[in-house]
Amino acid sequence: MRKALLLSAVFSVSAILADAKAQELIIKIDGSSTVYPITEAVAEEFQKVKKGAVKVTVGISGTGGGFKKFCRGETDISNASRPILKKEMQECAKNGVRYIELPIAYDGLAVVVNPRNNWAKCMTVEQLKEIWKPESQGKTFKWKDLDPKWPDIPIKLCGPGSDSGTFDYFTEAIVGKAKASRGDYLASEDDNVLVQFASRERGALCYFGLAYVEENKGKIKAVQIKNPKTGECVAPSLETVRSGKYQPLSRPLFIYVNVKALERPEVKEFVDFYIKNAEKLSRQVGYIPLPSKFYPEIAKRVEQRKVGTVFGGEPEVGLTIDELVKRELKE
Repeated sequence: MRKALLLSAVFSVSAILADAKAQELIIKIDGSSTVYPITEAVAEEFQKVKKGAVKVTVGISGTGGGFKKFCRGETDISNASRPILKKEMQECAKNGVRYIELPIAYDGLAVVVNPRNNWAKCMTVEQLKEIWKPESQGKTFKWKDLDPKWPDIPIKLCGPGSDSGTFDYFTEAIVGKAKASRGDYLASEDDNVLVQFASRERGALCYFGLAYVEENKGKIKAVQIKNPKTGECVAPSLETVRSGKYQPLSRPLFIYVNVKALERPEVKEFVDFYIKNAEKLSRQVGYIPLPSKFYPEIAKRVEQRKVGTVFGGEPEVGLTIDELVKRELKE
């Protein structure tokens, strides 16, 4: 009896120690809410494969917020809906954080309205700039202020907060300078909050990732954007983003991997799993995969520990998928 109890105790302690060891294998990820659905899908599949041996946590603090944590060494991987900026590069360098930049998919940034809005079918960059520029702070616009044919209804704005890569990209593409924006609007790093606002307010005018539009069809409606180069009104869709017609609100999405974290087998295995499944899972959650032949090249970057960024710390807009691939392969 005593022997049985002793064996039982030994097995219990062994189970506890094994569980504790499993709990220690945690991969920490944070950053962009736009990239979140892809990374979360990858994390779920990876954890199924590992059968609980590895835990992957995925936060949503925005691209900027994610880089703050990443460059302090608090996370292993950072989701980003824009390339890393110079100040973030400097912060990472100061803290000895070396990273590998991995493009994983493409996305369109959608300007959305309430489904009851039957007037704003196409908008120009100039109209959007007039509303969102910093000088418009405190000014209440009505839809007729943008086009006399549109109704006398107040525009109610919503969009990502200032830590979001979507915020950075939108302000760069529309206003002409990253982070140059009025601040008096409903801001949230959670795109689902913005979806709810746009679905509720008749005069709503918001912006966020295209994937959330695809996911919430019927609740909100995306407007066409007039391409500044062609003059054509183009609706955001997987096809128009892939073809490069939807401009200037199309952008690449990234994950940044801490090189030191790659020394841990579970992180290396997760990153390899991510690259291998990014094409399939990004499509499943409503994003545009990169060309199939490009993902093996991304995998080589990890194997070769190719650190740094091909963007030089400067924001860019209007980069097509083909242009991104050429730049990445050139490096």
